[in-house]
Amino acid sequence: MDSDIKSAVELWRERCTEEDLADELSRLRQTAEQGDEGGLVDAFYQHLAFGTAGLRGVIGVGTNRMNVHTVAQATQGLAQYLNAHYESPTVAIARDSRNKGEEFVRVAASVLAANGVKALLYPRIEPVPALSFAVRDLHASAGICMTASHNPAPYNGYKVYGDDGCQITSQAAADIQAAINATDVFDGPKTMDFDEAVEAGLIEWIGEDTLDRFVDAVLTQSVPGVMTPEVSERFKVVYTPLNGTGIELARRVLDRIGVRNVVVVPEQAQPDGDFPTCPYPNPEIREALELGIRLCETEKPDLLLANDPDADRVGIAVPHDGDYVLLTGNEVGILLIDWLCRVKREAGEDLGDRVVVSTIVSSVMPDALAEHYGFEMRRVLTGFKYIGDQISMLTRAGQEGRFLFGYEESYGYLAGCHVRDKDGIVADMLICEMAAWYAARGRDLAQAMDDLYRQFGYYLNKTISVAFPGAEGHEQMRAIMDGLHAGKIPAELAGLAVQGVTDYADGATMPVVPGTGELAKADEAAGRQTLPGANVVELRLDGGNRVIVRPSGTEPKVKLYVFAKGATRAEAEALRDRLGEAARGLLA
Repeated sequence: MDSDIKSAVELWRERCTEEDLADELSRLRQTAEQGDEGGLVDAFYQHLAFGTAGLRGVIGVGTNRMNVHTVAQATQGLAQYLNAHYESPTVAIARDSRNKGEEFVRVAASVLAANGVKALLYPRIEPVPALSFAVRDLHASAGICMTASHNPAPYNGYKVYGDDGCQITSQAAADIQAAINATDVFDGPKTMDFDEAVEAGLIEWIGEDTLDRFVDAVLTQSVPGVMTPEVSERFKVVYTPLNGTGIELARRVLDRIGVRNVVVVPEQAQPDGDFPTCPYPNPEIREALELGIRLCETEKPDLLLANDPDADRVGIAVPHDGDYVLLTGNEVGILLIDWLCRVKREAGEDLGDRVVVSTIVSSVMPDALAEHYGFEMRRVLTGFKYIGDQISMLTRAGQEGRFLFGYEESYGYLAGCHVRDKDGIVADMLICEMAAWYAARGRDLAQAMDDLYRQFGYYLNKTISVAFPGAEGHEQMRAIMDGLHAGKIPAELAGLAVQGVTDYADGATMPVVPGTGELAKADEAAGRQTLPGANVVELRLDGGNRVIVRPSGTEPKVKLYVFAKGATRAEAEALRDRLGEAARGLLA
């Protein structure tokens, strides 16, 4: 153990007075004295980095952990940033069902108040999209949501939003990080008593009217004429919030459109930061949906909906050939794009100036849809904030109405401009309406997706996550990406020649499929946007196939995104699996 870690451990031993943190530190020190230093080193070998997603980490003692001290330090840095850039700044704050969430909210609000920054708090757990909405609805200078999204139960996070309701920019994150670096973790944060701050008007509660306006905004995206009284009477949904925040707003919205036969998975209905039914509360994986699928077998619904704990994402299962089939994030995004285009074109709308935004790691199949329907297809870096940036850009140009849809492969979707982040509540609503629309035409969503594959080609994807835990893993990840950025690229993968490489580190031209409308043509004439620099490398292979390598921004993992296209499903699956195995060699 190096001297810096020893010094940090000793400082926390002397200054950390919270009983739970002091007890944990004592246990870690005892384990280290017995020869296993791994836990102690991991807790102190670095400081939690503050990036465009704010902070995220395991709850516990240490500089590399989420605790009251690292939260207070981060909030002091944020407060200094806000006071330097705004006159009388305010911050909207929410939390999901994660452990320590309420405590962290109170700490953050108390630090903000001590710095003269008014904190506006949701009085109970609420989804991320409700926080993004509140920032703009209440004209706040920033937003904070205590959430770790779909991470395992030991995690919590501190996600920061700008005044546009979008996650903060890279420059803002860098400025806040600089202020955090200059703040001593124990002596630096200012604070005041929470109740005194409420009494002084520096902490206020967000009213129910804000949530009412959020629900009304979501409902503006409802497709009229789908949920007729006859359809509503027979349409049935099994729903799970995965012990998170979604149940309140999801049920309100579904009830308003006429979906009233909603059966909630009982074991996952109540908020619980331990997530006892699934250690990884991620709607991307079958294990998290297992209880819901079992309930479907007895309830026989038209659809299973599963929001993740902060309800910004949604996974689904649909009845098909006597079973409940899970659709991927890419498939649901593609289905929604196609369906929205269908119903809008049937209503007489010209789609030539509409804009769809996805990410560079999402399926290429929407490009084919763009060619077919004529809309403009833009691709941005991974992270929904970049999709939010595109909405803000359109809004500043007075073209907010051009935005049709945004999605990323990790089960995040957005229709409408009421928020600047992915919204699992509006997605719940649209997926129900889409399923009912297809059911009225004798098709389930799995059949509808197969129809699209047959029409446009079998674009299949696979995401492979390889874990690199601890300090040693951190260095391995860095070395892998440094090698790829330095050009250590194979000539072929799985027998397919590498035709080109895009290194996003220094910025790259935004991939765009031009639209057919006059505004879309003006976009193309003005020139393509340049994406911000990112720690991502893309290998383009023969036949339009590709592999992207990207370290996770929230977990100690490197992700491999594999894209394969075939004339048949069997051909595409075989190529995808072969490419996946070959791509693992890039991490050797």
